[in-house]
Amino acid sequence: MTGHLVIAGLGYSGAAIAAAARDAGMNVTATARNPAGKQAPDGITLIPFDDAGDAIAAATHLVITASPTEAGDPVLIRHHAALQAAQNLRWIGYCSTTGVYGDHAGGAVDESTPPNPGTDRTKRRVTAERAWCEQARHRAVDILRLAGIYGPARSVFDDLSAGVARRIDKPDHKFSRIHVEDIAHGTLAAIATATSGVRILNFSDDEPAASAVVIAYAATLLGIAPPPLIPFDDAKRSMSPMALSFWSENRVVLNRQTKTQLNLAWRYPTYREGLAAIMDHQSRATNS
Repeated sequence: MTGHLVIAGLGYSGAAIAAAARDAGMNVTATARNPAGKQAPDGITLIPFDDAGDAIAAATHLVITASPTEAGDPVLIRHHAALQAAQNLRWIGYCSTTGVYGDHAGGAVDESTPPNPGTDRTKRRVTAERAWCEQARHRAVDILRLAGIYGPARSVFDDLSAGVARRIDKPDHKFSRIHVEDIAHGTLAAIATATSGVRILNFSDDEPAASAVVIAYAATLLGIAPPPLIPFDDAKRSMSPMALSFWSENRVVLNRQTKTQLNLAWRYPTYREGLAAIMDHQSRATNS
């Protein structure tokens, strides 16, 4: 795979995408608000976000992981001129969230389901999605709607180890997830299959599951007793507004169209494979 990929926002997902694209043979530049406080993967050029105009203007591919603000999408605001000057830019991938679908009372949503955002945060995401879709007049645009992201150093193992994991009992409430390596895997597949126009892609695993079920499975892998179940009505009294917003919405995110369009299967199709891979990663890191 060739080309110059610019990643606007070297966070958790951005770093995974950067490393995968580098390994695939791409030249990768990533941005950060404060590069001095970031550790980029080996071989990745890291530059300040405000100074990314030249890199964007020279890019063949662009991934945006930066969150929108009340003012709008920061890349479109700060680097609009560079985007217009990017004659070689063939593909844009905008990392959004499956939260834009809103609450469906446990029902299923897919790539054709209209957004129905229920929070200010997800309303800003929909606005940003639409703004990026307008760029499809000049190049292909993929809207990558990410489910709950997990992976090494960001999973229920960490909460269990810290003694803060809570198994909340809310019958029939399921969450969709995606392993960070599958975000990278899916992004490269999107680049490889892009043609023109806009695609809506759901990056969600194949088995949405209740949080309490996932925590119990992780505890089993660790060989410890799972935390006791806590009724949701009791747990919500101490939840942050952000946590409450997640628990206020219930949907099952389907991904069949995405996997068909990208011609891929997830490396970690359920939380079971994903958690097993994290345990293996942690074991190898401990023994290295």
